[in-house]
Amino acid sequence: MPEPALARPVFSTEDSRLIRRAVVEFIKNNQDDIDTPKFVNLHHRLGRLR
Repeated sequence: MPEPALARPVFSTEDSRLIRRAVVEFIKNNQDDIDTPKFVNLHHRLGRLR
C-alpha cells in the first residue's frame, strides 16, 4: 500500500506576514471591541509560526 502524500501548507510565509499586519491593524483600531483579546492571542500565535 503506498504511503499517503504529505500535506502541503495552507498559507505561505508571505501570507502569514500579511495576516499578522491585518490583525495588528484590527487591534489598533478596535481597542474596545469585546473580541480584541482573541485577536491579540491570534497575533501571538501567528508570531510563533515564523
